[in-house]
Amino acid sequence: MGRELSLTSELLKNKFMKKIPRDAEASNVLIGEVDFLEKPFVSFVRLSQATTLGGLTEVPVPTRFLFILLGPPGKTKSYNEIGRAIATLMVDDLFSDVAYKARDRDDLIAGVDEFLDEVIVLPPGEWDPKIRIEPPKKVPSAEMRKSVLNLNELGQMNGSAGGANIAYVGPLPWYCSDIYDGFHIQSISAVLFIYLGCITNAITFGGLLGDATDNYQGVMESFLGTALAGTVFCLFGGQPLIILSSTGPILIFEKLLYEFSKNNSIDYMELRLWIGLHACFQCFVLVLSDASYIIKYMTRFTEEGFSSLISFIFISDAIKKMAGALKYYPINRGFKPDYITSYKCECIAPDQGESVKSGSHQCFNQIVLIKCYPFNLTDMDWTQLSKKECEKYGGALVGNACKYVPDLALMSFILFFGTYSMTVSLKKFKFSRYFPTKLRSLISDFAIIISILIFCGLDCLLELETPKLHVPTEIKPTRSDRGWLVMPFGKNPWWWYVASFIPALLVTILIFMDQQISAVIVNRKENKLKKGCGYHLDLFWVGILMAVCSFMGLPWYVAATVISIAHIDSLKMESETSAPGEQPQFLGVREQRLTGILVFVLTGLSVFLAPILQYIPMPVLYGVFLYMGVASLSGIQFWERIKLYLMPLKHQPDFSFLRHVPLRRVHLFTLVQIVCLAVLWILKSTFLAIIFPVMILGLMVVRKLLDLMFSQHDLAWLDDLLPDKDKKKKEDEKKKKKEKKAAEPESDEEVGEMLQTQIYGVIIPQTEPDPVCINPPTQNQASECKYTEHFLNV
Repeated sequence: MGRELSLTSELLKNKFMKKIPRDAEASNVLIGEVDFLEKPFVSFVRLSQATTLGGLTEVPVPTRFLFILLGPPGKTKSYNEIGRAIATLMVDDLFSDVAYKARDRDDLIAGVDEFLDEVIVLPPGEWDPKIRIEPPKKVPSAEMRKSVLNLNELGQMNGSAGGANIAYVGPLPWYCSDIYDGFHIQSISAVLFIYLGCITNAITFGGLLGDATDNYQGVMESFLGTALAGTVFCLFGGQPLIILSSTGPILIFEKLLYEFSKNNSIDYMELRLWIGLHACFQCFVLVLSDASYIIKYMTRFTEEGFSSLISFIFISDAIKKMAGALKYYPINRGFKPDYITSYKCECIAPDQGESVKSGSHQCFNQIVLIKCYPFNLTDMDWTQLSKKECEKYGGALVGNACKYVPDLALMSFILFFGTYSMTVSLKKFKFSRYFPTKLRSLISDFAIIISILIFCGLDCLLELETPKLHVPTEIKPTRSDRGWLVMPFGKNPWWWYVASFIPALLVTILIFMDQQISAVIVNRKENKLKKGCGYHLDLFWVGILMAVCSFMGLPWYVAATVISIAHIDSLKMESETSAPGEQPQFLGVREQRLTGILVFVLTGLSVFLAPILQYIPMPVLYGVFLYMGVASLSGIQFWERIKLYLMPLKHQPDFSFLRHVPLRRVHLFTLVQIVCLAVLWILKSTFLAIIFPVMILGLMVVRKLLDLMFSQHDLAWLDDLLPDKDKKKKEDEKKKKKEKKAAEPESDEEVGEMLQTQIYGVIIPQTEPDPVCINPPTQNQASECKYTEHFLNV
């Protein structure tokens, strides 16, 4: 029996060890009564190296600190309270730092005083636990929101080529870890998720590029360009978490450039090549001149406006694609099951005379009839033909059921919303109470893949002809009259080689703004990235890839905001040592290059995976697009402030900015952002979308004007302060002078009346000050001041 209890105890200890953070050290508080002491004896010991002291601790954790209190009998309660006070001190981050660095008794006493200065005391008789304010789920940091930018990287360099020097040196110390950090099961989920997003994006933009450029660039070019540019960027770029893709402004530029070339009898591919070469050169100039330094003026205001716009574009495009299903597969809204016998659709032979007269069906001309078809159409039983065969041979569909396609539209919406809803539910599954912790985390990591597989299986089970993913099966250019290499000379006049420098300026601004704003969003402080940013190096490789893609006739690529955010979300790490019931802490992102490389290698191999990929319904991928757009909005303060408009005051969350900024000022700041977002959306929907990057610069101008509407204090909580240190300093000095002037007594009579001191809202007579809790609190921390007072007396 005793052996079984011992085994059970060991198992419990092993489970408890899993909840203890790695490299944790123990502090042992030992108190006792002895009859050979006349007064208490206290000793505080710090070991030079943490050592496991046998069975002193409940679990085998090495001990660093020992607190020993021995005293004469009769004061057990006081000794216990002192022990509790020491235990409270040792779990406090502030005091534990002091304990590690203390050199003598005075340092420890100073640490205790510092701890007491940060404590709030609640009178036990007046505090009812039932009416207390619940602590926030995420305790905000006491520090102000720091800049996401690495100033050592973005700062101006002494001498030329500063950005280039950093570009080459930056990622080298981390390169090996960027590879082996990717060997984790979480990376598999991230690769499959981002891969499906990338091929869907490549097919969508490839089709749009084919329509805009008369198939000079199509789906095949989009696949190869995505694979080439993405692989090279993830191998050599400064921030491999960024995913490259084609974007809307680039698509609009390509369309305008092709129309201009067509109207002026200019060779489109050759002109595009020279624009790409000039843009590559201009990117090099921006790198050498440290132009990326401008992004330190991109505050939260600009970041949130840009990322919100891209997220809404993803959401709206997904919904528009699904709305198109009702057009291609219309629903018979007036269908009555009882009259199903009256619904029919059949194919009838065409009127040959009409066909010859209209010229729409040349094969029905009796002269060419035999050449077009190896059989006689007049002897064909037209009523037995399928819909596609009837249209192919020029027949006519007759009947009241011909214009409707049953089931497909509704089934597409089921696949669309089902994929999105299940993905959201499975992502939250790790917070449920079912299954072990590791299994819940695994299901959450593979939520998107599980959802796709389930609804692909449902589609195959029902055997409906829903629209499927179509991938090219041969590696050849979309147009048969072009090759894989564009020659720079011979088709256009020589002066076009120089004049193309001007449109290249617009492309460079477009590339620079898209790339750097997306990089700022990826590198924001909230993601806790540790391996650097790589702004200069990223821009350098984007310029190189523009030149390579221009020579091969492939689309241009730049950082894709939403897919990059989805990449980061799929690689987030959380603590595995949280106690039962405690929310796991966000530790950071798994920073590595392996997932990005695998994603783009698989994209290039998709041509050979076409037989498998053709079973994936497009509504399922549109559901993934919808999830990516909605998920990228989570955690954006702008979106949280929009929701405040619809919340009564008593139900508003405990955001830190609401404690320091009046609600009406918060609403005004949010309204300005909404107006800016609406203007960007309107511009995006017109031909002016090509100047979209310039409008992002307009957001920076609006942010500068906000300094005239809001105080620096309000902007510090709602946004980031612009790099103008004197402004904030002057405002703080002005505020201090005003407070000092208000605190000075006006007469001696007022000084005589100030014989009482206000401590924590309670007026007491002026007496000998209490040794604890004298200074006003600055943080909301729990404490046991009563027990600490006993310790100080000892």
